[in-house]
Amino acid sequence: MKTENILVIGGTGKTGRRVAQNLTQLGHNVRVVGRKTEPAFDWENPDTYDAALKDMDRAYIVYYPDLAVPGSRDAITGLTKKALEAGLEKVVLLSGKGETEAEACEDIVANSGLNYTLVRASWFNQNFSEGAFLEFVLNGVVALPMPEAEIPFVDADDIADIVSKVLIDDSYNGQTITVTGPQKRTFKEVVAIMAEARDKHIQFVPISIDEFKDGMRQAGLPDSYVWLFGYLFKEVLGNPENQVVSDDVPIVLGRPAKDFETYAKQTAETGIWN
Repeated sequence: MKTENILVIGGTGKTGRRVAQNLTQLGHNVRVVGRKTEPAFDWENPDTYDAALKDMDRAYIVYYPDLAVPGSRDAITGLTKKALEAGLEKVVLLSGKGETEAEACEDIVANSGLNYTLVRASWFNQNFSEGAFLEFVLNGVVALPMPEAEIPFVDADDIADIVSKVLIDDSYNGQTITVTGPQKRTFKEVVAIMAEARDKHIQFVPISIDEFKDGMRQAGLPDSYVWLFGYLFKEVLGNPENQVVSDDVPIVLGRPAKDFETYAKQTAETGIWN
């Protein structure tokens, strides 16, 4: 296997950290970039793109905070143009399942002139242990909108394993891989699973999207985050396409996708929910 120089944008995030670890273990040279790295990379400052891309062969692209936010299309356009000029062989874009705005960014990558693979992910299991909902679990009350939504939660380990494979395997060039868990769960169901794994009661409280957004504002979160979560709940979880289970994880990896029960058990064992 050829040793590649691989750029990981968003390398401290849920999937980027795991992808960087996978690729390093496979013997590749990995450059993780962000605002505080050397070289630095800032999505809002295109002047930082060139140094990050210099001497790289391939790149994993995670746009922060989400491809749905205004400005993402211009940033992805600018990055892919510079990646092509820098001679990169291939890029993999992390996208969102059922997100119209994300699909517009996918089109930009697909028409960039670069070899590419698109990885569309459902909602992450790790939102409850490494993300926005951890505090809810720790406090024993998970108050969320869209209680009727059936979500095929996907594990970040599965996403990272998919990305790591398709990034260095050119047989996946031009393909869109959809990563989900093996079954659909409502918020009430996953809360019950976490409570059992944690061996401690957690209450699920269904609320409206407006109530959730008001709570975010009261917590001092910026308006951009309030808007983003409102969008993700209303537009993404309400999209029937987002509630379809995909077989791509077992097809690409040759093993089943991790179910929520396994995630919850493994997470409880780490003590992060104590």
